[in-house]
Amino acid sequence: MGKNAKGYLNARLGWLINLILAILPPTNWILGGITRIQRGHLIAGVLQLLLIGEVFFFFADLITVILSGDLRIFA
Repeated sequence: MGKNAKGYLNARLGWLINLILAILPPTNWILGGITRIQRGHLIAGVLQLLLIGEVFFFFADLITVILSGDLRIFA
């Protein structure tokens, strides 16, 4: 699923929709964690959902969505 997947929940959403979801903290937190778990990065997904790595993943997701339209770091 990883190479063909794009954006949150691997739903192939457009760049603008993914950017909006990355900017909003609640959607970034929940959807980012679920997406990481779906793509096989269980530890990173759980860390994000437990709010341990939320600040790191928030900025990482925001930067990678702006640059590539997809979550790239541990996703």
